[in-house]
Amino acid sequence: MATSADNTPENPESGSPTEPARRGRVRLRRAAVLAVPAVAVTAGLAILTAEGALGVQFSISGMPFTVTAKSLDGTGFEQFGDLDNMIENSPNAGDTGGQVLIVTSAIKNATLDSLCQSVDLGGINLLIKAGSGATKVTASDLTTDSTELSGDAAFNNIEIGNDASTLNKAGVQGKKGVFSQQADTVHIANLRQTNYATTAGVFKLPGLKLSFSDTGC
Repeated sequence: MATSADNTPENPESGSPTEPARRGRVRLRRAAVLAVPAVAVTAGLAILTAEGALGVQFSISGMPFTVTAKSLDGTGFEQFGDLDNMIENSPNAGDTGGQVLIVTSAIKNATLDSLCQSVDLGGINLLIKAGSGATKVTASDLTTDSTELSGDAAFNNIEIGNDASTLNKAGVQGKKGVFSQQADTVHIANLRQTNYATTAGVFKLPGLKLSFSDTGC
């Protein structure tokens, strides 16, 4: 049977099986933003899962990095789901379509004890450490876009189930109709995060040390 010039293997019709599948994955991720719980607490262990607020202001590299701290103390805490985006045809996109479903955590003012951040560069880790002495790491207007967050958490005056567009504790709002939570204060011991983006108004890193290492945080 003859094949038209517009429907050859080299020039398939728009609407080929691969395109609807890709669009379907994107729609599924967008729907997950609306449905994913912001926090699950079991025996004092808080595992926080949602997606990116201020991170969407820039294109992420698609390379996750690890952040740990002995403790984090914050005033003005918010959390909600969103999507972070990579540049078009990013080599790190894989089968994600260039989008990552994340949890955005926003803190108006934060203090971190013994901060460690590492990113795997392909067999060697870029390692950053700070705040292990008497003076701790401090940040204002801090946001992190995470796929995993764990630790022993405590919140004061927490509100769970807010519409993300109405949040007012940290000065950041998410999208309308997105599940969220906020609290006056947050304390997380033994913090560990897998992040795709971090932003801050001011970030002070006393005792900063940058190095390469065989192991990460």
